[in-house]
Amino acid sequence: MKKSFPFLLTLLITQTLVAQQHSEQNHSKYMAPSDPQVKQKLSQWQNVKFGLLMHWGLYSQWGIVESWSLCPEDEGWCERKGPYKDNWFEYKKAYENLQSTFNPTQFAPEKWAAAAKNAGMKYVVFTTKHHDGFCMFDTKQTDYKITKSPFGSNPRSNIAKEVFGAFRNEGFMVGAYFSKPDWHTNDYWWSYFPPKDRNPSYHPAKYPQKWESFKKFTYNQIEELMSDYGKMDILWLDGGWVRPFSSIDTTVSWQKAIPFDQDIDMARIAKRGRELQPGLLVVDRTVSGEFENYVTPEHQIPDHYMPIPWETCMTMGDSWSYIPKENFKSARKLIHILADIVSKNGNLLLNIAPSPDGDFHAEAYQRLEEIGKWIKVNGEAIYETRGDNEVGKQGKWVFTHKGANTTYAIYLADEGEALPSNIEIGKLNLDKTAKISLIGNPENLKWTMKEGKVAVQVSEKLAKKTPNSYAYVLKITK
Repeated sequence: MKKSFPFLLTLLITQTLVAQQHSEQNHSKYMAPSDPQVKQKLSQWQNVKFGLLMHWGLYSQWGIVESWSLCPEDEGWCERKGPYKDNWFEYKKAYENLQSTFNPTQFAPEKWAAAAKNAGMKYVVFTTKHHDGFCMFDTKQTDYKITKSPFGSNPRSNIAKEVFGAFRNEGFMVGAYFSKPDWHTNDYWWSYFPPKDRNPSYHPAKYPQKWESFKKFTYNQIEELMSDYGKMDILWLDGGWVRPFSSIDTTVSWQKAIPFDQDIDMARIAKRGRELQPGLLVVDRTVSGEFENYVTPEHQIPDHYMPIPWETCMTMGDSWSYIPKENFKSARKLIHILADIVSKNGNLLLNIAPSPDGDFHAEAYQRLEEIGKWIKVNGEAIYETRGDNEVGKQGKWVFTHKGANTTYAIYLADEGEALPSNIEIGKLNLDKTAKISLIGNPENLKWTMKEGKVAVQVSEKLAKKTPNSYAYVLKITK
């Protein structure tokens, strides 16, 4: 596919990791849901552990950071490149004109869903709309959408619907990423006042009718997604500066810069969403309280167990959005990240960015396949478990548990490292009838208590026949 601005296609945008940074906060304000259907859905979500996030939009054609180059702020992740970089108005016009060239003819969501399922992923969150306002679904609220691009003549042009359907058919829980801010609609960045930052270009309290119009626009789009796109499990809302002024946490640096109230009436949105999708999880990111059913530290793993529902969202490579040459994390690192997160009671939402043609990098498929091989053997230590706060991390060992009687000890091995022959694990209270085995091998291992620690012996015979692994898992049954 012909791409505009080819000089941008080699741009590495690691700044995006900073652009969307949401640090681990004090989540003492977490409010557990009271709705029985939401509680049941939240428990189901906590059991599936591993999901796929996809950032895909007009920005993919230039191979640049998602949306942020439109933002007129003096931040590294907002830097503009190319012949229009010196004039924001010309740049925005050229960016929005990408709608006239977006034609992802290789789009085949079944391929993505099959690869993700094989990797052990069990839920998906797809970008229906990012901050730039371009809709990857057939909304009736604007013509700035995929079905009004050259791809609009394709029978699968309602991309979000096709993605949700393909993954739902593979048994996935389904989530819609939706940006609360919208930098395209005149009701957010009003053309009367040029924008100076990510916030509305006008003061909502001074122009209440304009803000009411934006609230209605947002409500209607979310209502469409909850009405016309099949069973929906998660509404994943980004753009945390769109929030009631009273909800700002002044201990968080980026929240202190929010200049005014941007209340979009989350109570009304959530109520309607759950009327249409009973049990819907609402994730109003970084806005602690009733409408943040689970919290989402971004590109960070808490250094300790957290007793609340949480999810680390993280990129498989360096960028949230497509770049031509990506630096993918190794399968070993990704498996270690997953095990570490699950041991601390969280989920991993791993981002892969489709290309402008509509496919993943070949290396991304390779990583998914490698992860899947490990998961097929060791998945019982991941799924339907909870983090183990009592045992905690011990050197290269992390722990999960299933019910009261089963603990999994996961050894995060270095490259080429064999399973240790002498293993010592503290803080485990076992009676003499407890059994310990290496997952993937039926025989029980010999163990004793030694100075308050469980000492496990791995025979030379077992060590020799155990293939090298990214992580070895002991199953301990009390």
